[in-house]
Amino acid sequence: MDALKAIGKPLVASPERQLEADSDWDIVQRVQAGEVEAFDQLSLRYRGRVYGMIYNMTSNREDAADLTQDALIKAFQSINRFQGQSSFFTWLYRIAVNSTLTHLRKNRLRTFFSLEKVDENDRQSAEVIEALTDNTGVERDTFVKELQERLNEAMQKLSIKHRTVVTLFEIDGLSHQEIAEIMNCSVGTVRSRLHYAKQQLQSELQPYIRK
Repeated sequence: MDALKAIGKPLVASPERQLEADSDWDIVQRVQAGEVEAFDQLSLRYRGRVYGMIYNMTSNREDAADLTQDALIKAFQSINRFQGQSSFFTWLYRIAVNSTLTHLRKNRLRTFFSLEKVDENDRQSAEVIEALTDNTGVERDTFVKELQERLNEAMQKLSIKHRTVVTLFEIDGLSHQEIAEIMNCSVGTVRSRLHYAKQQLQSELQPYIRK
């Protein structure tokens, strides 16, 4: 099985995601009408997810916390300009990603893809691990630790934009369309970047790829 088969596979927005988007829009309209404290609901709903995404781009907890807070502040300050053409979730992620990319370029940081967030109860995360190894028990734990180091090294060799799309697709489970909106590019560009990243990571991780 291809270790990175999931990369490039389009995801279909779930009914739950649509309900969430509708709920967000109701809250946004309340904030725009002057009920500013309602923004706290959006902040609580997305702070953790935004933090996780930024951490996977920066591999620095302090920077991730600061950039998450910065993204939420910018979203609040710009809330009256949000007209609902996309979901609030996508709009907020775009703000967070842009701030993080600016931060990375400014500081010339090297980012790391982390398996720290991998949850074996999560379907997508489990598929990545399952795709890479048949090992179990102690041997599996040792393998995963070694795999994380090699994966970190492989991700460092990708450009910031390629690391970003991998993070958004593989870790956050966003669709091609959502990533395109967040990164202000075409769906074709997203697919191209994911394909390139897939080829590069496969090459770097060849000894770990299950035939």
